[in-house]
Amino acid sequence: STFEQTLEETNELLSSDGPFFCGSQLSAADIAWAPFLERYRYQLPCLHGKTNLNPYDSERYPYLTAWYDAMDTTVPAYACRVKGDASSWRKVLTMAGFGNAGLPPQVQGNMEEIQLMEASTAKESIHVDLWNTYASTRPYVAETPSAEAALIMTQNKNAILRDTLKRGSGILGSSSESELDEIMRAMIHVLIHPDSKEAEEAKNVNGVGELAAFLDERMCVPRDMGSMSAASIKHLAYEMSHSD
Repeated sequence: STFEQTLEETNELLSSDGPFFCGSQLSAADIAWAPFLERYRYQLPCLHGKTNLNPYDSERYPYLTAWYDAMDTTVPAYACRVKGDASSWRKVLTMAGFGNAGLPPQVQGNMEEIQLMEASTAKESIHVDLWNTYASTRPYVAETPSAEAALIMTQNKNAILRDTLKRGSGILGSSSESELDEIMRAMIHVLIHPDSKEAEEAKNVNGVGELAAFLDERMCVPRDMGSMSAASIKHLAYEMSHSD
């Protein structure tokens, strides 16, 4: 297929020096290619099945996979703020083209399988050392990806409350604005101090898991926040839904 040919040729382009297009250093070529290869990485497995056409396949496309890894682990600004995440690219498929008339059953099945895998592995996409490098030169950024998510939620509190009351009432029941505000405060506390005793108590506030799941579904990355911060919310939603 055209996609396969493109991936094979891209892999060949990266095979000379790597891991980037112009050798060992990031260049304008990588910046230009990133949106396309990022989209291919997350959308093609949805359309064709993860085992049928997966750009992130180290056996079939070793140099392309190495490029993805280099972008994810050695380019702080990209990995922490610029990169889109799998969930957001997947949502694009439901809003464009045949998505307006409903997804074909096979595509829907592929997406559900991938979505579950994304949620269960969200924590693995949070690279603390890379975030520390990113935050070290940006005093306006929080100390951790999860604290950054909490900061953005706080800054956009009123808009989130309005949106959740309008669209999330079926998930959160008949919560009033004051009740939702309490749920949101508890969730923010968990994100800022995830390993504290107080965070464990905050998780017991009814609705925290549901709010995390709602925000995870509503979020667009990187428009609303960076991928690592978004992963913190996705991980919380998954953790809460699988807690005893």
